Amino acid sequence: MIDLEEQLKNPVWYSLKETHKKFAIEHNGVQFYNPEICSFGSFFDETKTAKAANEYLKNSDDFFFVSENQTPIIDNTKVSLEKKIDGCQMVLNKLTEVLITENIVLLGKEFIDEIYELVWLVMPGYYKRRSFEMGKYFGIFKNGKLVAITGQRMQTNQFIEVSAVVTHPNYTRQGLAKQLIAHTTKEILKEKKTPILHTNKGNLAISLYEKLGYELTRDMNWWSYRKIG
Repeated sequence: MIDLEEQLKNPVWYSLKETHKKFAIEHNGVQFYNPEICSFGSFFDETKTAKAANEYLKNSDDFFFVSENQTPIIDNTKVSLEKKIDGCQMVLNKLTEVLITENIVLLGKEFIDEIYELVWLVMPGYYKRRSFEMGKYFGIFKNGKLVAITGQRMQTNQFIEVSAVVTHPNYTRQGLAKQLIAHTTKEILKEKKTPILHTNKGNLAISLYEKLGYELTRDMNWWSYRKIG
């Protein structure tokens, strides 16, 4: 078994080799998620990424390569780099006790559209409707409306990633995200797995994650590509 520290260096790769292997698509030794599920790709050998990207984009218009410190190689005649997101990985050290005052609900399939709409309202550009299938989603409702969610994304037999932490703009600064992150983290710990998360460097939310017991561990960068033509 690959140890946790090695898995965390390439979380997309190992997620697709373990828990999410049913979503995996492989081209030229490079691993991608089914584009209906997620837009992430992963690799160890960057000399294989150009050919793999060209193949993957036959069935998708865009995707991300996720890498700690390697730079993917692409075919500039067929693929364009839209942006590079300088990200970081955080791993739970010890969860800070949080008072849960909200009613946090495990969200079923009937909420797929509401989750999608809320994520795209707050953080448009990456979430797919079928991303719901990657893990559990939890939500808080106000007046019958879903106003805050937290989900689980990449995962293996050893870790689960906290993701899709979003709150409707009308309900921010009420501690909803804090309670949802704490709840989701506890659910991961119940499975005897390590909670992790990813975010952009400089994100103001990092201070909240740190207060909850997460620690910055490494860079984890997102290279966003789009098919030309």
